[in-house]
Amino acid sequence: MNAGAFLITFREALEAAIIVAIIVAYLRRTNRTEQIKNVWIGVGLSLLASILLGAAILGLYGGLEEKELFEGLASYLAVIVLTSMVYWMATKGKNIRAEIESRISNTIGPLALIGFTFIVVFREGLETVLFLTPFMTQDFGGTLLGLITGLVSAFILAYLIYGVGMKINLRTFFYYSSILLVFVAAGMAGYGTHELIEWAEEEGMDLGFTSETAYDLGIPSDSVWHHKGAIGSLFAVLFGYSTSMEWGRIIVQFGYLILALYLVLRAYGKEPLLNPKDAGLKSSV
Repeated sequence: MNAGAFLITFREALEAAIIVAIIVAYLRRTNRTEQIKNVWIGVGLSLLASILLGAAILGLYGGLEEKELFEGLASYLAVIVLTSMVYWMATKGKNIRAEIESRISNTIGPLALIGFTFIVVFREGLETVLFLTPFMTQDFGGTLLGLITGLVSAFILAYLIYGVGMKINLRTFFYYSSILLVFVAAGMAGYGTHELIEWAEEEGMDLGFTSETAYDLGIPSDSVWHHKGAIGSLFAVLFGYSTSMEWGRIIVQFGYLILALYLVLRAYGKEPLLNPKDAGLKSSV
């Protein structure tokens, strides 16, 4: 199973579940329970659209000749979206309940409610598709297993929180998962840089010292500690580990890691992600 795919899917699916729980809880509290079915229609349509988008991207990848260029650019795009998502949740997530309830209070008709739910949930689906694309191109089976496991785990946790009433500190969860996702994104940035370097070399470009090998651990490819081995692949996905790296990859990967960690830690250090009122949603759903 691809650990990075599991973590990303679990995080995104849990965010989507929280959003849906907020919408449903507000509709129940304002005696609009007959409109809840429209919420589930919007959720279903967003899931369908996300699946179709993922299939289209994989189909496009299969027909490409310059796969290194695609994987490099897809990795960079995933890093950009992943970073913006993590930072947004760290800085704006504390107001998520008030913002959604304000939108729902002005959303009256069934089509409007379906459309709103579709948009907010599809955003999470779109992010998941973009994040998992680089993993899918490397390990389709492992990524698919991580996707399914992440979805199931997120739905179980969401049910335990909002259905059963289990207490969990969501701020702490998002704080530590954000830090781990920064490491995953740094690995993506490094992998994308590696692929772009390979593509540039095939095109005859001279990248100077950035394409030169910075280090090589000399670990054979059949070793469990190789970045494609049983143990090494886990560290590769979660922390961007590789048995050898170019200077360009080191600069991008660790430069991003230092900057992103600084921004996320500073954002979470200022104020909490979810206040106690938001955490109390479990009693309303």
